[in-house]
Amino acid sequence: MQTLPPSGKTLPRERAVVAQQNSRRWNREALHAYVFMLPAILGLLLFTLGPVLISLWLSFTEYNILTPPQWIGIENYAQMFQERLFWQALRVSAIYSAVSVPLGLALSLGLAVLLNHAMRGVMIFRSIYYMPTVISGVGVAMLWRWLFNAEFGVINVLLGNIGIQGPAWLLDERWALSALIITSVWGLGGTTLIFLAGLQGIPHELYEASEIDGAGRWTQFRRITLPLISNVTFFNLVLGIIGALQVFTDAFVITRGGPNHATLFLSVYLYQHAFQYLNMGYAAAIAWFIFVVVMLLTLLVFKSSPLWVYYENERQGS
Repeated sequence: MQTLPPSGKTLPRERAVVAQQNSRRWNREALHAYVFMLPAILGLLLFTLGPVLISLWLSFTEYNILTPPQWIGIENYAQMFQERLFWQALRVSAIYSAVSVPLGLALSLGLAVLLNHAMRGVMIFRSIYYMPTVISGVGVAMLWRWLFNAEFGVINVLLGNIGIQGPAWLLDERWALSALIITSVWGLGGTTLIFLAGLQGIPHELYEASEIDGAGRWTQFRRITLPLISNVTFFNLVLGIIGALQVFTDAFVITRGGPNHATLFLSVYLYQHAFQYLNMGYAAAIAWFIFVVVMLLTLLVFKSSPLWVYYENERQGS
């Protein structure tokens, strides 16, 4: 007569069968997961990581597409630091970044504060301010090129109507870079939207309590708004630095790096050597220099974040 196991218990063989079934099920699920991940992994390896590593190798070679690459060591980097135009491109990119990034953050935050108020038609205004970010970059650049035209551009026409002689924006070395900085203000919709999301996450009770204590609007903005959206500011700052140091479309379409290299950004300088002079090895060295500069500035911002970025969970934990 066969003895049955006590209720709620399984024999060792039954436990082994269950474990084997669970293992097969897990292997099946893992296989399905890897199959679905495979296109993304292959895309990353073939179209991102692979070209990045190849460009690093090319930066140590002399390569003009027509002949095989020849290893020359660090000569491309040595030549880069000896070129006058390289230092001009670095200077232009530095000035553009130092002005356009803070200006963009300030204007975006100001717009976000205005759009955060409950008023009739606010959703329409939010859509209007965000719309420029979805328009083609080349189309926008051509529009600004027409607006800054010295003879019949809208900007100079409007200045003339109030008695101001407008400059030859894109033909004058003193004004060309300023024109591109003004152009950068056009695409603030994305940054404004991120700031707006941060503002809407601030508890309204904090403002009510501060009003009871007699705090004015400016005090509320300094003591409540700015600290509580500092993490959003940090995020927008990092993206702004990366974008400013890689700007290309506006400078290439509007000014082509001129006049007299006044708007020769590092990206335009890279393009010229890569696709006009076919000096791919030297262009790869410029690309890696830009990468290192962006990485160092990003690390600097990250290192400075504990001094000015406020995190609610960290404050509560302390």
